[in-house]
Amino acid sequence: MPLNPTSLLYAVVPAAGVGKRMGANRPKQYLTLNGRPILSHTLALLLNHPRIHRVIVALGPEDGYFADLEEANHPRLLRVEGGAERADSVRLALAAIPEPEAWALVHDAARPCLSHSDIDKLLAFPGEQGAILAAPVRDTMKRANGEGGIDHTVARERLWHALTPQLFPAQALRDALTRAEQAGAVITDEASAMEREGWHPALVAGRPDNIKITHPDDLRLAQLFLASQEA
Repeated sequence: MPLNPTSLLYAVVPAAGVGKRMGANRPKQYLTLNGRPILSHTLALLLNHPRIHRVIVALGPEDGYFADLEEANHPRLLRVEGGAERADSVRLALAAIPEPEAWALVHDAARPCLSHSDIDKLLAFPGEQGAILAAPVRDTMKRANGEGGIDHTVARERLWHALTPQLFPAQALRDALTRAEQAGAVITDEASAMEREGWHPALVAGRPDNIKITHPDDLRLAQLFLASQEA
């Protein structure tokens, strides 16, 4: 069933990761960004979007930080226990959606600079195959030879960087993730699970400031982007 103005829309935020590459003393989603935890920014922007019915956040079983967030007790936010991998957390969050015809908007916990305008673009695009925010590859791409050198140049035409949110019918996505887990398939994002099912999600060009905070330098860049958005 295609997304329409009356479709229930849930936002799903997998936030059970520990973010080892940040080298911090806590999971990266709880590092401070402009005076608030990264996850607080992310949840607030989703909760404040008028089309989103509820936000479901999947947390680690021993998460000791979430309860301190301003959004932790929001009436439209539901907490569930996540899994070992991102795909597991998304699947467990989707299991908490009771409506069989609802849609799910899956967004990275560490992408706090998402704009409502990009969410609107995504919601305006999908038919029945879903859609993802993405960015066309602009740089020359090289494939390594495994020894620290270049094997060959990869043509960048028709190559895109996958971003989030990624938007799919909730039940179809849950089924796809379940089958991928049973098959032992490696799932890197929600679209890859749907591609295994023969789906062809739409690519919707998103803003370049919708970055994922992975390394310490990303945190400083996100500070600049948020300041620019608020100016």
